[in-house]
Amino acid sequence: TSFSTPKKKKRDDGMREHVTGCARSEGYYKIDKKDKLKYLNNSRAFAEEPPADTQVRARPPLAAERRSEQRRLLSSFTGSCDSDLLKFNQLKFRKKKLKFCKSHIHDWGLFAMEPIAADEMVIEYVGQNIRQVIADMREKRYEDEGIGSSYMFRVDHDTIIDATKCGNFARFINHSCNPNCYAKVITVESQKKIVIYSKQHINVNEEITYDYKFPIEDVKIPCLCGSENCRGTLN
Repeated sequence: TSFSTPKKKKRDDGMREHVTGCARSEGYYKIDKKDKLKYLNNSRAFAEEPPADTQVRARPPLAAERRSEQRRLLSSFTGSCDSDLLKFNQLKFRKKKLKFCKSHIHDWGLFAMEPIAADEMVIEYVGQNIRQVIADMREKRYEDEGIGSSYMFRVDHDTIIDATKCGNFARFINHSCNPNCYAKVITVESQKKIVIYSKQHINVNEEITYDYKFPIEDVKIPCLCGSENCRGTLN
């Protein structure tokens, strides 16, 4: 049962030559340390110096790549597309840092947690799109339920955004006769949206305000903004 193992030949490069033509068919065998070092040195050299035509540039981080792509798109589309649409897409990628807390104007207010430059989109006024008839019914129901404030924003003659029970932080923005923001209606994918823009530079912890522009009525709503040119009433 004892068979003499034939002596293995070596190739010109010093590596072992397999008699059967396949290393896996010859079973386990020991490799000399010198042969291992030759093989390791050759593989390292190949890994460290890839051919020039196969070298691939390392991809930048995903976040940096996105920012670069956004800047490239903005620069290429400026002047040829609606800037409001581009800014709205930017606002969706990176929302402004805002918080709501007690306000000296009225109840709750919205405050900036980061500096905001002039003519920037601050936040979208989010709510349910309803018709005028539904708005009248809801306003009466809110009064019966004891809800002191209704957060309805008119988009056009037929559409109103109701954020009373379904909305975002934008509903906490208070009125001011000397505001640092203004509201604007823009069209995104054939749908009208209300977006709050900054009129001027807004500092950290500064309250976000805009003019409600209520229609003039006989029953006046007192204004508590406290600005120098305060009109005294919201309507």
